[in-house]
Amino acid sequence: MFCSVYKSTKKQGAYLYIEKKDDFAPVPQELMSMFGTPTMVMVVNLEGRKLASVDVEKVKTAIKENGFFLQLPPPPENLLEKYKKDKAAREEN
Repeated sequence: MFCSVYKSTKKQGAYLYIEKKDDFAPVPQELMSMFGTPTMVMVVNLEGRKLASVDVEKVKTAIKENGFFLQLPPPPENLLEKYKKDKAAREEN
């Protein structure tokens, strides 16, 4: 299965996978408004391939069922909470 991948101009780290190049008809208008003008990144064959940030089977299933897949960046790490946990662990030892 080939798909086209686009990056968002409004949300850093967001990518939209669609089945046909430049065919955004399956994507809800609200999502397109939040995504901004899509910038083409690549056309990729998903068969037998691993993706860095997402399960390729989830991408294929979403494209087959919905016509698109939206990849969002992971949430930012809460450094204060990490510090508190690390400090508490050090104090226990």
